[in-house]
Amino acid sequence: MKRIFCPTCDNQLSFDETKYPDGQVLAFVCPQCGSQFKIKLGRKTVRTESGQEKEVKEPDFSCGYITVIENTFGFKQELPLVMGDNVIGRRNKDTEGVDVPIITSDPSVGRKHCIINVKEDKQGKLVYTLRDNQSMTGTFLRSVILGKREQVRIGEGAIVTMEATTFILHVPGGEEEEDF
Repeated sequence: MKRIFCPTCDNQLSFDETKYPDGQVLAFVCPQCGSQFKIKLGRKTVRTESGQEKEVKEPDFSCGYITVIENTFGFKQELPLVMGDNVIGRRNKDTEGVDVPIITSDPSVGRKHCIINVKEDKQGKLVYTLRDNQSMTGTFLRSVILGKREQVRIGEGAIVTMEATTFILHVPGGEEEEDF
């Protein structure tokens, strides 16, 4: 199933893309706001009702990414990280400042729940640190809650939990890190 978002109200819609060939144009009517828009399969743009094209960028995984584990609140997602602070939180159209938006209906995930910082050390190797962002329910690393101002170094395969939502860190090259 392919998931798309209404360009007007950000409502999520899904359809089975395997039933259509690449290049096929599909028209949708958002059940939430009534907006009409089209997409072309195999293309990285979305056309709105007014005829404007909105480009959809390919994700860049060069700084690593997180894999959100599928559960009752959401589906599996792979979300890229960038250099510097990556604010991770629940996706919401009106939320600004979230760099890594997780699509979930999990009410315990804050809109700006935690932060993963990515930077290079003196040898040019990427270093990842995790901290809670004053969330109401806390951020857990390997089932241990982080302190209010605690910042911990994490590496490949780190398992981070925000109540019912869990994600795994993946770094370029996938080298396993020792426990910190």
